Amino acid sequence: MADQLPYKPKQGEIPTDPGVYRFRDRDGRILYVGKAKSLRARLSNYFAPLHTLHERTRRMVTTAASVEWTVVGSDVEALELEFMWIQEYKPPFNVRYKDDKSYPYLAVTLADEAPRVIVTRNHRIKGAKYFGPYPKVWAVHDTIDLMIKVFPIRTCSDASYKKAMATGRPCFPGQIGRCGGPCSMKVTIEEHRAIVDDFVAFLSGGDERFRTELTRRMRESAAALDYEAAAEYRDKLQSIDAVLSRSALVLAPDMDADLFGIAEDELSAAVQHFVVRGGRVRGVRATTIEKELDIAGGELVDQVLQRVYGDAAAADIPRQILVPHLPDDAADLEAWLRGRRGRNVAISVAQRAARPS
Repeated sequence: MADQLPYKPKQGEIPTDPGVYRFRDRDGRILYVGKAKSLRARLSNYFAPLHTLHERTRRMVTTAASVEWTVVGSDVEALELEFMWIQEYKPPFNVRYKDDKSYPYLAVTLADEAPRVIVTRNHRIKGAKYFGPYPKVWAVHDTIDLMIKVFPIRTCSDASYKKAMATGRPCFPGQIGRCGGPCSMKVTIEEHRAIVDDFVAFLSGGDERFRTELTRRMRESAAALDYEAAAEYRDKLQSIDAVLSRSALVLAPDMDADLFGIAEDELSAAVQHFVVRGGRVRGVRATTIEKELDIAGGELVDQVLQRVYGDAAAADIPRQILVPHLPDDAADLEAWLRGRRGRNVAISVAQRAARPS
């Protein structure tokens, strides 16, 4: 086997600008997509003597029959183009993700006249606010059961809601106390919207405000000898505490962050993504990655962050992202995420806290 590739570009042909490159096979299929701050410096690594390359890199470049590149105006543009082409072409030598398992979410349909809370695996409901993902469907249902005791919002289907509003007869869930929407005939659309806002605010991290308010009302009711009302506030407090007990406080109460843990070897990596809002873990997602090329550390983190946030809504991008290794292009990733979120995003390496004495 020759120690040089027949399609190796001529000396000085590759530009030194930032850009994105693609390796193709003899049929024109794209095998690998990558980005570079300097195309010449990056691609020269692939055209080193074959015996010096990592085994899987050697397999890729010998399978390929050509390489091409596109110069862009900045490192951030290179990052955006790399993500777009990976999503479009799904090159076989880029990392492969094995998380096709669809995780359940708790969603509040804010675009509806009377928003409802649902369990769904569809993460693209227009105007919906999502919480999660949750590891199990039953965990979402349990959370909803506890939450509607405190914030009684609509749970019935759209068909049941429309029928109830047209006939003036409460929907069946409303008759048995399982639906608190206007279809229950207990609240107006405006009053229900205020309850929905509180429901969303609580799950978004405003839990202490509601605990404080319920505690105050419970004590005032007890002092006024209104024990029935005091018992009702006590039950709501217990429901709130039950929800909070499922999500440990891991950061400061005002902290919104995503935490990534990665365990890897030469062939694969396991990624744990923790969604922390208001200092508490609100969702967890697990992903397994199969490596086709020799990729590790910061470069792997780069690929993971691109995939997680490439199609994410602005509201799902936190202000802080904690990772085990800082990518070389962390500043470019921050600029890319800032453009998507509309506000600053900081990427940093998680630090182990000191043990209490």
